[in-house]
Amino acid sequence: MEIQQLRYACAVAETGSFSRAAETCHIAQPSLSQQIQKLEEDLGARLFDRLGRRVRLTEAGQAFLPHARTILSQLDAARNSVAETSADTQGRITVGVIPTIAPYRMPGYTANFTRKFPAAKLRIVEETTPVLIDGLRDLSIDIAILALPLRHKDLETFTLHTEPLFAALPKTHPLARKKGLIMKELRGESFVMLRDGHCFRDLTIAACTHARITPNIAFESGQFSSLLGMVAAGIGVSIVPEMAVDTGAACHYARIMDPRASRTIVAAVLRGRSFSHVQRAFLSGMARQSSQGKKAAKTDLLPAVISQ
Repeated sequence: MEIQQLRYACAVAETGSFSRAAETCHIAQPSLSQQIQKLEEDLGARLFDRLGRRVRLTEAGQAFLPHARTILSQLDAARNSVAETSADTQGRITVGVIPTIAPYRMPGYTANFTRKFPAAKLRIVEETTPVLIDGLRDLSIDIAILALPLRHKDLETFTLHTEPLFAALPKTHPLARKKGLIMKELRGESFVMLRDGHCFRDLTIAACTHARITPNIAFESGQFSSLLGMVAAGIGVSIVPEMAVDTGAACHYARIMDPRASRTIVAAVLRGRSFSHVQRAFLSGMARQSSQGKKAAKTDLLPAVISQ
């Protein structure tokens, strides 16, 4: 008994015709008929009644057909598994991440991934939000790790983590004894802040605006570490996300208690695009790792094309 004979028999049963089955299987009808006959001889039973131009399954054929379909299905599944395994170890993925997340989250994400997929080609791109969104759109980036808000209908986002915001203060500051404060208590202060182009600057400005604060910006940088150094030197105060809180810096951190004082980190993908197994694995791995955190958001909303 040969696998092709099983395929031919299933095709005849499905089409009800030797000629149509031959067309479906891309084989000459005499050859298909000969293979069916050999299969029947091997089984010792007729599978089909030939009634002129019509073909009908015999009782033996009706008993045989489900098993033939099962064998073919399992064979296809075995081939797909082998193909996916090969792709898993050799796939490529490019992940974009904004600078205010990259040094705090990407080392852990990438370490876990490379342990599981040592042969995969992983590329990390650190850029601002507009550049990463352009990369998603031209498919040079597969997944981008960004912060809300994002108002782009062609992107699909999946929440990974929500974290509170903290005020970073010089240790000699009058508010440095407080564990928590509200934004309006920073009115009149000099601020050190991320420069234009960073989405966290926009979040900080929005928090100030909501508290009716017009910040006096004394220093700008592209790194939280530089801001914290300036805070420690007494140049001003700053707003940082929880992941950037550095106890090694000579600063005091007070949680901002305003209702909107938080940052939500998401994975963003181009809506409707397809993903390889390696790309799905990276995103699913981030979701699982984030779900282990105390403030992680639910990650069971990943679409089937990514999470399976």
